[in-house]
Amino acid sequence: MTTNKKKILLPETMSPSAWALARSRPDVEAVSFNQLITTAEFHSMLGDIEGVALGVTPFGRPELGVSPRMRVVARIGVGYDAVDVPALSEKRIPLMIAGIANSPSVAEQAVFFMMALAKRHAELDAQVRTGRWNDRFGSLPFDLFEKTVLIVGFGRIGTRTARRCLAMDMNVLIYDPYVKTEAVRAAGCEPVTDLDAALPRADFVSIHCPKNPETIDMFNAARIGRMKPSAYLVNTARGGIVDEPALHAALAGKKLAGAGLDVFDKEPPEPDNPLLKLPNIIAAPHMAGVTKEAMDRMGIATVTNILAVLDGNPNPDNCVNREVLA
Repeated sequence: MTTNKKKILLPETMSPSAWALARSRPDVEAVSFNQLITTAEFHSMLGDIEGVALGVTPFGRPELGVSPRMRVVARIGVGYDAVDVPALSEKRIPLMIAGIANSPSVAEQAVFFMMALAKRHAELDAQVRTGRWNDRFGSLPFDLFEKTVLIVGFGRIGTRTARRCLAMDMNVLIYDPYVKTEAVRAAGCEPVTDLDAALPRADFVSIHCPKNPETIDMFNAARIGRMKPSAYLVNTARGGIVDEPALHAALAGKKLAGAGLDVFDKEPPEPDNPLLKLPNIIAAPHMAGVTKEAMDRMGIATVTNILAVLDGNPNPDNCVNREVLA
């Protein structure tokens, strides 16, 4: 028995609200998959699929070669470095992202890293738990009030991080060569056009740009070396934007005060990753955009993106390769 239903492939970890939305369509059949399956198993499921939602699963020419009916690929989030965008564009298949669904969550995590580092949360917590109460004056925390933060990338997440920093009376510098200076000033921030010149001014640097050939190793030894020894680096964007050996050298050599890392070159990082041995970093397992609320928002946005393309009405604001919509 044949069916005219459009088949879409969704990770089994999608939120219940997202699954409910997919199953509410009588013309759509939603199929689940485990993101930890092998590549061969994933390929075996793609033959009659018209839309797929991706978490950590890579997607490129090999996947396109076994999915002749594919019409839309959607990321559950906004990063897409594991997706071969040119390959999709050649087939005129849109790559959809989740818009602002997890932007507030990532912005909050970036500010949390700044606050936890400034207030020396991990160190003071350990002092209480280990009976070292009288050590509390050895290394004092400090305020974010009137400190300077340099935000690299002024998109969905960077703009929200900036607003939160402004609310704490921080001086906010913005480096984003693709955003007009007028827009940055209108947001109450100071635009900077020379990243190298701006780095020595910053007490915090918070990274919010995509990972691409232009930004890989953007924060190399030379760039990190331009930061103040008292400054902190926060990365909630993507591993690979920061040169990890260079960061380790700066942190271990007291050339940089500390770092907050949600992302790593290799994920999960190896247990012997030297960064994890340092006392002046705090880390998270790539969870900045993964909160209860964000998972719900991202799931709904992802399914909505897929259904909109299948219905012939895609949202161009959520499309990475907009030229395929023409």
